[in-house]
Amino acid sequence: MRIRASVTAVLGAVALSAVAVPAAQAAPTAAPDVTFSNMKVNAGKSIVVGPSTKVTVSVSYTLTKPADLSTSSFLNGPVLYRGTTLNEDTDSILGDDPGTCTASSSTVLKCTAKIQFRPTESDAYDDLANSQAGTWKVGALAIPNDADGTDDLKWQTGLGTTKVLRKATLTTDATPEPVKKGKTITVTGKLARANWDTNKNAGYASQSVKLQFKKKGATAYTTVKTIKSSSTGTLKTTVKATADGYFRYVFAGTTTTAPVSSSADFVDVK
Repeated sequence: MRIRASVTAVLGAVALSAVAVPAAQAAPTAAPDVTFSNMKVNAGKSIVVGPSTKVTVSVSYTLTKPADLSTSSFLNGPVLYRGTTLNEDTDSILGDDPGTCTASSSTVLKCTAKIQFRPTESDAYDDLANSQAGTWKVGALAIPNDADGTDDLKWQTGLGTTKVLRKATLTTDATPEPVKKGKTITVTGKLARANWDTNKNAGYASQSVKLQFKKKGATAYTTVKTIKSSSTGTLKTTVKATADGYFRYVFAGTTTTAPVSSSADFVDVK
């Protein structure tokens, strides 16, 4: 995903000349002399995106500026990026609209913004690709309302990291129900995750998944065994029936995929 069509699609049509007019054709305007800090994306939690539904997260941050720089003279917002540099050519994700700020003093603003993540492409926005799941760096952008070129953009890097992960799904089915004590219980299920390239869920192969059991009346699960998902993401194992209780599968997640626990399936042991 590149910057949303252009920087202006994110920070407003008022800054159209920032990317549309070459700097050599217009007198340059200075980039806003601002500094970003305390950037927190999604309250510090990973951003989990399913196969097709847009996800919107909130970002909070502090902006410091000179006392004589009017807040209304520039737009600003957070940027997620990859690589060592941040500019208009960087692989990056920005929100649809600029941030909104409230002055806590003549030089300090408390700001909030939103960033949208779209697994499905549209005419106005690029879509997420599977290759983009994982860790993103956090930066920020400020642009004057009268910008004349990309030299007028203030980019700031090194504001932290966040994870954009593919959503996982997991099922559990323990049979037979009821079952006699000492008999075999077969526990099946399936681990799948969002495929942003096809906008569907797909089985997640060769992943370690824990089978857990909670005895009726207990407060916590214990791990019975760990198994691997098949080439299509299916799960199957057997255990001996010992007591009434709940079975579930638990997946710890990977660097690209969010953790998930299945719903519990109760087995009545006679």
